[in-house]
Amino acid sequence: MLTVHHLGISQSDRIVWLCEELQIPYEMKKYDRDPVTRLAPAEYKAIHPFGTAPVITDGDLVLGESGAIIEYIIAKYGNGRLKLAPDHPNYPDFLFWFHFANASMMPSGMVGIILQMLGAPETDMTKALRGRGDKAFAMVEDRLGKARYFAGSEFTAADIIMLFPLTTMRLFVPRDISGMPNLLAYLKRIGERPAYRRAAKKGDPDLPPKLD
Repeated sequence: MLTVHHLGISQSDRIVWLCEELQIPYEMKKYDRDPVTRLAPAEYKAIHPFGTAPVITDGDLVLGESGAIIEYIIAKYGNGRLKLAPDHPNYPDFLFWFHFANASMMPSGMVGIILQMLGAPETDMTKALRGRGDKAFAMVEDRLGKARYFAGSEFTAADIIMLFPLTTMRLFVPRDISGMPNLLAYLKRIGERPAYRRAAKKGDPDLPPKLD
């Protein structure tokens, strides 16, 4: 049985949402964060050597990393759904945004968290590092003004992996998106998806979706 080990308020909500979109059977085991450190509990860290969310188990398989998990589930259980084929005209867009989420957008947000924790003084270097986050959101706003979803007219796994830095991560790194009409319209569309609503209710029912 495919089991999603869901750490509350974490990237693992992507995997719960993916399973709901694909409407495949899965079990969700939820773990609460340590009330003091706000990190994953020891029980969660013990599942995978790296100890971060998300993690799935499938029989003897233990697999971490959002992108790897999404590709695995789509290939094994989704019959290729939510992924564009190489001959699709929007395949490069799918690839770019699918990888941009964790390779560029998430690190730009993490820089903000680290600078905030360190109380680093404002310098040309810190401004440049913070600027990467501004540039990422500007690219998102531009893309969503040209396409309904990140890969084009179709909802894909690129949307699933991109949503976390646009929503939940803003709980850790606040960002005002009131001046981004394309992003706000996109988040409204996502929030209306039945699978997204089911996933939010199952994964973090006490956390209001940060869709504005």
